Amino acid sequence: MPKPKLTYKPTPKPKPTAPTVLQLRIDLEEVDPAIWRRLLVPSGIHLDKLHDIIQVAMGWTDSHLHAFTIGAKRYGMHLDDFAEGELDEKKFTVLKAVGNERRFRYEYDFGDDWQHQVVVEEVIKVPAELPFAVCLEGERSCPPEDSHGPYGYANLLNAIEDPGHEEHDEYIEWVGNDFDPEEFNLATTNVILQHLG
Repeated sequence: MPKPKLTYKPTPKPKPTAPTVLQLRIDLEEVDPAIWRRLLVPSGIHLDKLHDIIQVAMGWTDSHLHAFTIGAKRYGMHLDDFAEGELDEKKFTVLKAVGNERRFRYEYDFGDDWQHQVVVEEVIKVPAELPFAVCLEGERSCPPEDSHGPYGYANLLNAIEDPGHEEHDEYIEWVGNDFDPEEFNLATTNVILQHLG
């Protein structure tokens, strides 16, 4: 009796999942008129890299502490005196941390308390990994560092726009004559973002 012929069927390899990119809109809260940026961000980067990207896109100088609040979880720098329950941002990718959330917070400078609302506008499948973040658009310069939060910044704007304001000269000396709250340079922002890749 002939032996049954054995045929080898290789196990099909799972198709690789296409890389994803998140389209994020970042708004600085409690500031009027609005200061915002729209970014494309590779979903596989870690939250500490997202922090670097937000710093560049907004125009901050990374001079203070920061944290993300995503859902019920807080992710931060995990320094010596980090808050109880805070997760180490360096251990979580953006995709893993964000999950199905469509809004989260980024807080910068716990003294000035700059709160940013981050909205996941779109999750985009791309044919190849995006090597670095891209800023698509935005409006207005972010406040100078150490300008004492939204209310301090509003006072700063009033003072520099009014030559008769008692603090006009003091603020102009601090921020410089070339500070323009309406300015946002998209091309320069993208050049700097490329160097973060």
